[in-house]
Amino acid sequence: MPLASHAEGEPRAALISAARQALVRNDAIDAEMKLRRALARGASREQVAAYLGNAYFRQGDRARARKWLAPGVFSRETASEGFRVLAQLEIAENNLAAADRAYDRALDVTPRDADLWVEIGRLRYRAGEHIAAIQAADHAIALNSRNVRALEFRGQLVRDRYGLLAGLPWFEAALAQAPKDLSVLGEYAASLGELGRGSEMLAVTRRMLQVNAGNPRAYYLQAVLAARAGRYELARGLLARTRGKLDGQPSTLLLEAVLELAAGNEQTASELCEQVLERQPQNQRAGPLLARALFEGGQYRYLTIRFRDEIGREDASPYVLTLAARSHEILGERDTAGALLDRAAMPERAGVRVVGQGSAIGALMAQGRSQDAATAAERALGARPGSYDNQSQAGDVQLALGNAAAAQQHYAAASQVRLPENLLLRRFEAYAAANDVRGAAEMVHGYLLQNPGSRAALRLQAGLAARGGDAGRAADILDYLRRTGSGQDVQLLTDLSLVQLAGGASDAAADAASQAYRLQRASPVAAQALALSYATLSIRRAQAMALLDKARHMLGDNPLLAQARGRLNRQG
Repeated sequence: MPLASHAEGEPRAALISAARQALVRNDAIDAEMKLRRALARGASREQVAAYLGNAYFRQGDRARARKWLAPGVFSRETASEGFRVLAQLEIAENNLAAADRAYDRALDVTPRDADLWVEIGRLRYRAGEHIAAIQAADHAIALNSRNVRALEFRGQLVRDRYGLLAGLPWFEAALAQAPKDLSVLGEYAASLGELGRGSEMLAVTRRMLQVNAGNPRAYYLQAVLAARAGRYELARGLLARTRGKLDGQPSTLLLEAVLELAAGNEQTASELCEQVLERQPQNQRAGPLLARALFEGGQYRYLTIRFRDEIGREDASPYVLTLAARSHEILGERDTAGALLDRAAMPERAGVRVVGQGSAIGALMAQGRSQDAATAAERALGARPGSYDNQSQAGDVQLALGNAAAAQQHYAAASQVRLPENLLLRRFEAYAAANDVRGAAEMVHGYLLQNPGSRAALRLQAGLAARGGDAGRAADILDYLRRTGSGQDVQLLTDLSLVQLAGGASDAAADAASQAYRLQRASPVAAQALALSYATLSIRRAQAMALLDKARHMLGDNPLLAQARGRLNRQG
């Protein structure tokens, strides 16, 4: 009898083993067929539930997957996998609390599984428990310092927090363990591309294609590289090679919008941007790109309607304001156009931009109810202190209340998770409000070490150099930015003019100020810089006086205006 039982059980075990191998190959249908045969030969539910639930989940059949996974009836050997797949199912259906419970049950079975801790970390990050996610990643590395998934996840977290360069060694360490891992290769290539190391990025994407011919992410990254170089037809051809496998993803939609706009298909470009904004309302690239597509497509009236709410905000983008103004101008509404152009021309203030503009705290801030916003922010922090969003929003509220030190504490906590440029700017503003030049300089210097191509950080560094009396250094930075893409930036040109004047380069200063004024005659800072350059060169006194009056009318009195007027009076 024992021999008979063994003979009958062996095929079942072989089928289950073959099904597991099919899942490794990502052949979920083959796995399902083998598991059904195992059931027909007497395998128990406990033996196959985890694998069959996984097979259905990979096929996209969530209802059947839940039927096998939700009861939690697994054999000891398969329990950890069963609960992990159940957690992934709950995540797919946005049941994050249920996913957390499923992972807890998996931990009861395999508490020292590094891969499991990575999955838990990713769930925590998605749920807004960012500090806890970092702790999970660290624990995974401690359990297995060679685990590829743990190294990759830590690299992503380090990249978010410390910058692109800091993340590279983690991806390189992961690739040392698994040179053909497509996920890590993709992260590595994307980081190289953001650093401007295009040839290295291209080499990595070619490695991806050697590992997996036709890999869609490799072709997407190559398409981005081509688009940045202005080779739009090449980019379009490379994107077509993805064969639709990345269609619908926001990053793909944005790239398609750029390519359609370059081809003169403004309507298609605007529709693609709308799709992105429907999924990601705060996407900072899609909004301006949509405005440009509408303007270039001649949809002037719709542009003014579509961006009415944004135009009404104090922190409205000067770019969008300008396009809206030009649209009103074309429609014959010159008074409205003039008012918008005046707003676009005003010096851009760092201002407080609440992270969650659609949140309750953001609404309170927009209504001017700062104290109520502070109470709400503290309540949110109490519930989830490890959240980047909660810490950064609390910082915004404190900065609006004039509490620079408290704001900096919250911003510092948020920057332990990540330090994007918008948080960098707000931290800089908090340092400025506290008159902490040293703290600001150290932060900007550290940021540029890891993100040497950050134009926002370079602008801040130029301002610090000017404040420290190093006009030559400030001028070099600003001139570099002008030559590499910011030649139409009125504020940058006026800043360049002022530091050139401070450094004794009066003719160059006049050229920069003249260019700024030609670009935007309504700009008071451009008028001010041009008047000061004329006064310094002792030329065009009457025009300089008129420019000073114009700037004073919009800006009020300030030391630069007084300096220019004093020089002109001495000349008169």
